Amino acid sequence: MKIAFFSDCYLDLTGGIVSSINAQKAALEADGHEVYVFSSGFPRNARQLAELAKKHIYQTPSCKLCFYKLTPVSRRPKIVENWLEKKYPELKKFDVFYIHYESGCSIAALRLGKKFKIPTVQVMHGREDMGETHIIPFGFRTIVAILLNWFHSWYLPHKVKVHRDDYYADGIAKAKMWNVMVNHANYADLVLTPSEHFKKKLIHYGVTKEIKVFPNGFPDEKFPSNPKVKKLAPGDELKIIWHSRVSAEKRMMPFLHALRKVNGKYHLDVYGGGGDYFRAKAFIKRHGLNVQLHGNADFSTVQKAILDSHLDALVSYNFDTFGMTLIEAEAAGVPVFICDPDMREVVPEDSFVISKNENSDEMAKSLNDLLKHPERIEKMSKIMLEHRDEVLISHRIKALEKIFNGIIKK
Repeated sequence: MKIAFFSDCYLDLTGGIVSSINAQKAALEADGHEVYVFSSGFPRNARQLAELAKKHIYQTPSCKLCFYKLTPVSRRPKIVENWLEKKYPELKKFDVFYIHYESGCSIAALRLGKKFKIPTVQVMHGREDMGETHIIPFGFRTIVAILLNWFHSWYLPHKVKVHRDDYYADGIAKAKMWNVMVNHANYADLVLTPSEHFKKKLIHYGVTKEIKVFPNGFPDEKFPSNPKVKKLAPGDELKIIWHSRVSAEKRMMPFLHALRKVNGKYHLDVYGGGGDYFRAKAFIKRHGLNVQLHGNADFSTVQKAILDSHLDALVSYNFDTFGMTLIEAEAAGVPVFICDPDMREVVPEDSFVISKNENSDEMAKSLNDLLKHPERIEKMSKIMLEHRDEVLISHRIKALEKIFNGIIKK
């Protein structure tokens, strides 16, 4: 097959979407498919663009200064659409357009798919309603959400109108962001989500196209070989690792508040950066927490730290739709600490510690209970190791190929 990936979240970024695209691209190519990736990005010179092209990765028209060094911003979808059609006419002969995210490059891909009569598969990765809530300052959220809807509806029809409710759209801004997500998904021929719980939410808000669940996978070439069972002896220091963004939506600050209430020995290593990094740094120093901030690091460094840990923390709540860090922990045989009941879907049963709810008091109670029963670490680690092969992308990619073949034959 000839497969074109399109994403507004890929070049110059890190995170779950980037990891997912890289793993799937490598696995599909290993199976003999021809895979191209088109993404917005920061300014590059001709030599840098040529180096990307060798890997079949192409930068689409992007704004040069808007949010520079924070996140790449695509130019208007019509500009991207015209550029793709002129620069890469061979796209008309591709078998499937595989689209990630819901901004300019992704919108252009959906429109081109319709124009060229090529099947479009849209992956709905994230909770944009919660993302907007955490990123945009209070007082501007509704205005920004309305403007994003207006912009999005210029290019894709908004046949569904999402209204405020008591489920997840408990405000105008959140309702508007669900409106974007739902109408974007409905323009595709097929929708993928990484989890059952997110599929149910999308259907609730009005996605009528067929939705299939395809969980993210771990790249084979980075799979740790023969990791050991993790063990914690009574009185020993509990080694915890955090390798998500240090940000409000990932809830670093509530986790640090919880650590203040932990009675036993612990050490937390934090890999990653984000909007709460310096706030966390000041809090750690002020309260004398046994926490070390490492900042951003390459994956090999992070993986070594995961393998040396007893517990992997992902304490986001009502935000993540999958949690790539969880399968990175599973690959290493490391138990995980979660707050969100939805995240239980990602890892094997009895391989995790889950707090009663998301507040810092309950997180601290769960950690203190674990320190009182350290033998649980070994039991959970053994379960992770028994199931870890299941997360390999090479084991999961056959399901994606089947999905592509099914939509192509329709």
